Amino acid sequence: MSLYKRIAEAWKTGGMRARMIDWRKEPSTIRIPKPTRLDRARELGYTAKPGVIVVRQRVIRGGRQRPDIKGGRRSKHARQRKILGMSYQHVAERRAAGKFPNMEVLNSYFVGKDGIHFWYEVIMADKMHPALASDKQLSWLIGHQNRVMRGLTSAAKKSRGLRNKGFGAEKLRPSMRAHQRKGK
Repeated sequence: MSLYKRIAEAWKTGGMRARMIDWRKEPSTIRIPKPTRLDRARELGYTAKPGVIVVRQRVIRGGRQRPDIKGGRRSKHARQRKILGMSYQHVAERRAAGKFPNMEVLNSYFVGKDGIHFWYEVIMADKMHPALASDKQLSWLIGHQNRVMRGLTSAAKKSRGLRNKGFGAEKLRPSMRAHQRKGK
C-alpha cells in the first residue's frame, strides 16, 4: 500500500473529534502550516513550495436566513429563506479568497463537520511569486484573475451544474443567467 493510501485510510478511521474541538476556538479563516489531509491536497494540486499556502475555512451550517423584515407589506418580504446556488465549499473558497486578496484559489477539500460548522481547507497560490512561474503544474495560474469569484473552481463548477453535459444540461452553459438573457 502506498503512502498516500495509508494516509487516506488513517483519515477514515477517525480521531477528528479532538481536532474539531480545537478548531472551534480558532478564527473562522486561519492559515495553517501544512494540509491536514495531505493525500487529498496533493490530488488537488498542492505542492510544498514558496507561494503556495493552505487556509482552513469554517462555514456555519444550516439554511441561509435573511434577517426578519419589519415594516411594509411587500411580496419581497414573504420569503426569509435565501436560496443560494452555491455549495458550502464554494462559500468557503470565496471567504478565504476575501481574506487573502493577493492569492488565487487553486482548489479546496472537505476536512470535517459538526452540528454547527463545516470545515474546508483551501489551497491558494500567490501568482506573483517567482517560484510559481517556473513550476509546470502551477504556471497556468498566472494568466487567471479572480477564479473563485467567477465560479471557475471545481466546487463552483459543480454547484453551477457544469459537471453534466448533453441532455438535461442545455441551459447551464455558459451560465443559467446568460441563458435567461438570450430569452430562449
